[in-house]
Order: sequence, then structure tokens, then C-alpha cells
Amino acid sequence: MSVTEKPVVMKRHRAMVSIILNRPEALNSLSADMIRLLTAYVQEALADPDCRFILFYGSGRKGFCAGADIKELAQAAMAGDEIRLLHFFKTEYALDLMIHKAAKPFIVLAEGITMGGGLGLAAGADLIVATESTLMAMPETLIGFFPDVGATGWMFTRCPPGYPEYLGLTGHHTTGPECIRLGLATHLTRSENISDMIRMLENYSPDGNLPRRVLTGLLSRQLAPFFEPAIPSDPEMDAWVIRHFSGKETVNDIVISLGRCEAHDIICNRALGSIAERSPTALAVTLLLLRRNGHRMLDEVFEAELKAARYMSKHPDYAEGIRARIIDRDNKPRWQPDSHDAVNTTEIDWEQYS
Repeated sequence: MSVTEKPVVMKRHRAMVSIILNRPEALNSLSADMIRLLTAYVQEALADPDCRFILFYGSGRKGFCAGADIKELAQAAMAGDEIRLLHFFKTEYALDLMIHKAAKPFIVLAEGITMGGGLGLAAGADLIVATESTLMAMPETLIGFFPDVGATGWMFTRCPPGYPEYLGLTGHHTTGPECIRLGLATHLTRSENISDMIRMLENYSPDGNLPRRVLTGLLSRQLAPFFEPAIPSDPEMDAWVIRHFSGKETVNDIVISLGRCEAHDIICNRALGSIAERSPTALAVTLLLLRRNGHRMLDEVFEAELKAARYMSKHPDYAEGIRARIIDRDNKPRWQPDSHDAVNTTEIDWEQYS
């Protein structure tokens, strides 16, 4: 593999370092090698006094990052390689937390598919720019896992009430302007503007050594001509999400609420169908994490998620979900147990893992 073929490329500019995810054939999904390179490049950029801010974007227009490389994780899961799995999650979470806590601003151009681990990279950024082609989601429960990368904590500071539960449990696909309305992105632009935005940032050189928040404001003003000013609201959808998802203690409570839906029956049935195809245990773990992490510091959120990742990676639903969705692709997972009623949440204990 030549330098230009590296799965992650770093470029230095006047006052910026750009870090480019470079696996367009795999929608820039994160391998262990990519996480290693990303970590090294971010550390190098943060230590470089000439670098004032960092830009992330992906090669190709189909996706910024589709999440973790599920095929790589599948190999480890099917081989029972717990050490390899745990190393992947640990290094991924450490990278995401480093971005959240960095002293320099990050910009993410989240064009195309931005899911799971891609959202993990974006969530710590100051400016997260979506386009009309952006599709954001956390579909992990489909393979017997849960929305991780800090999402069970930071969604509560970014999303309107009820949406952390709705997005985490249904895997709802959020597109274009909706990404901004729900707090997963900060600004909207057109795809045709991306190249010009990159060129502007490459040539921008702010004065002085400014704090992250101040420099973020300057960067936002520089890019303002590219941003779409009006993001439509949807108070009816917001009220529906609050009614059926906010504050519910169990997945069964949500299912019962949706089953009694008298209005918006199409949306309710769609949500019920989405929940029904997911691992009951993974859904229970997701809701437990959301309830426990909603008001925690991010360090604690990632610590809890790492323990939960170890718990779920040892649960039979994880290997079975990968088999059904990724390997055999029969989309007929045999969950254990196979119903929400049969999940005993008092027996779900990830705290046993240090």
C-alpha cells in the first residue's frame, strides 16, 4: 500500500490539519488500523503549534464513515477473540473522547452515510456539517449490539427530549435537514459546496492562539456563506416522540405505548416493526445505558459503554446478529431470548467487568 493508498491520510495546511478517511470502497468504515492512524494523526495535530484547527472528511461522496468495520469485528466475534474485540472498542472510545476534550476545534464534513463510529468521530466536533445526501443513524441493535461511542450520554445534551431513546432503539435514519433539527449535526450545506469549503479552510489562517470556543465562532463565520439558514421544525413529530419514548423505563413500556397509538398509526407501526427486528437484549441494554448515562460526565459514559461492550460481545446475540446480517445475510436472527418479556433486566450486569 502506497502513502496515497493509506486508509487515513493527513495533510498540513496554513493553520489547519486535514485528516481524510480513505476507504471509499468500504464507505470509510473504521478498521483497527484506521483507528490507530486516526489517533496518531489527531495527537500529532494537537501537539503541532502551527495547527490551530482540525478538519475531518471522507474520500468519495457516498459516506463520511459508515461506522466500525463490521466484517473485521465479525471475524473476531466468530473466532471468540475477546481481546481483539475489546482492544477495538477501547481504542475507538479513547479516540472519540480525545476529540471531545481537545483544546483545538474540530470540523467534520459529514457528507453521505455517517453512522455508528462515524457519529462517534463527529460528535466531539465543534462544527458538524451535513448535506442533502447525509444519512445519520445508530443501527447497532440490528446486530445484537447497542449505540455506543458515547451516544448514550451525549445524545441527551444534543437531541430534543425523547429522541435519544427513539434514535437508539429504532435505528431511525436521519437525513439532510433533520440531522440538524435533531442535534446530530450543527449546519447544513449543499454537496456542491464541499470542495469550496475545504479550499477556504485550507487557506484560512486566524490571528493569535485562540481558545477553542472563540476560534469555533470565527470558523463558523468564515463558513457562514455556505450554510443553509433555515431548518424547518416539526413540532408534531417532536410531541409524538416525547409521548411514546421519553421517560419510559422499559422497552415493554414503549412497545405498549406504541401499540395504543390512535393517531399517527403509520409512524407507530413503523417504529414497532423496527423494534421487533432487533435483539431484545441489546434493546434492554441500550435503554439501561440511556437511563444511567443521561446526566453523567463523558469519561463515565465511555467507561460504562466499554463494560457494556464487553458484556454484549460475550452475549450470543452479538455473534448471531453478525451471522444473520453480515455473513449469511438471511436476516433471520435467532435471538436469545426472542421477546422483550423474556429479558430479565435485573440479570444484565456489565459492572462485573473492570
